[in-house]
Amino acid sequence: MRLGINLGYWGAGMDADNLAVAQEADRLGYDVCWAAEAYGSDAATVLAWVAAQTERIDVGSAIFQIPARQPAMTAMTAATLDSLTKGRFRLGLGVSGPQVSEGWYGVKFDKPLARTREYVEIVRKAMSRERLSYDGAHWTLPLPGGPGKPLKLTVHPEREHIPLYIAAIGPKNLEQTGEIADGALLIFPAAEHLEETALRHIRAGREKAGLTMDGFDVCPTVPLALGDDVNALADVFRPYTALYVGGMGSPKQNFYNQLAQRMGYEKEAAEIQAKYLGGDKESAAAAVPHSLIDSTTLLGSVERIADGMRAYADAGVTTLTLAPAGFTLDERLAALRAGTEALELAGLA
Repeated sequence: MRLGINLGYWGAGMDADNLAVAQEADRLGYDVCWAAEAYGSDAATVLAWVAAQTERIDVGSAIFQIPARQPAMTAMTAATLDSLTKGRFRLGLGVSGPQVSEGWYGVKFDKPLARTREYVEIVRKAMSRERLSYDGAHWTLPLPGGPGKPLKLTVHPEREHIPLYIAAIGPKNLEQTGEIADGALLIFPAAEHLEETALRHIRAGREKAGLTMDGFDVCPTVPLALGDDVNALADVFRPYTALYVGGMGSPKQNFYNQLAQRMGYEKEAAEIQAKYLGGDKESAAAAVPHSLIDSTTLLGSVERIADGMRAYADAGVTTLTLAPAGFTLDERLAALRAGTEALELAGLA
């Protein structure tokens, strides 16, 4: 099992430290460094900044938002980053959510699966440097009856095939991800529920495409915190978990809430959401079960973290992306080093 890191959103208050974290991960032999975007910093700029100041670690978008960019622009960005980094770029895509898609980008959040499939097909076709033409329900290239003509990407990516990942949570999206992508970006993964909530759906998609799980990258992001008091460490992540389970999306369209329900927290997920959307974020955080946090993070001593890593590896994770937590840079770097130490202790290095 390989290790990655996730820097999250640039502009979230840890910018001065993030580059140092990425450089230490590079020195320690981490496999990939991911950066996210929502409606603040864009991921492409951050990845170029990090790649320019690291040597070996891959950089990946987790995610480029599909409603934010035309597919040809995404292909251009991916090809450019792959060329600049000499083959260290990984392309992660996702549809975002209805609030961001419609409120920030002005793109209707409808038929996300069909849009994702077409988007991936166009991106891959453009990155292959074919002349780009496409006739779909959501994109038609070139536009009919006008002056447009099929064009070919002029920049050469470093590699013929840039790894493409999709951020997926729901069963149908997971199945399609297995069918059309090289990897899945997962969030809130509990090792004991991973087969039921994710892998069986991904496997179904691979089988649909006549493929096996060989070479497919199962890549969840897991917060990691080093310390002696597991309960206190878990409490640090209560607001984070409450935000996603309670506050992301609408009552009817919160994919994280639905995931918590599939893990057996139906009553708790409803309570967290009701309190969060009612404006009582503190009570929503207090309502998050300790077991939900503990099963979706790596907390405690190096030995306890190593046990958690073995469970993820046994469940089918191939790249474990860590989000090293800490209130200072030294604490985050210590968590990062604990990750490599735990991987070795678990016999997974």
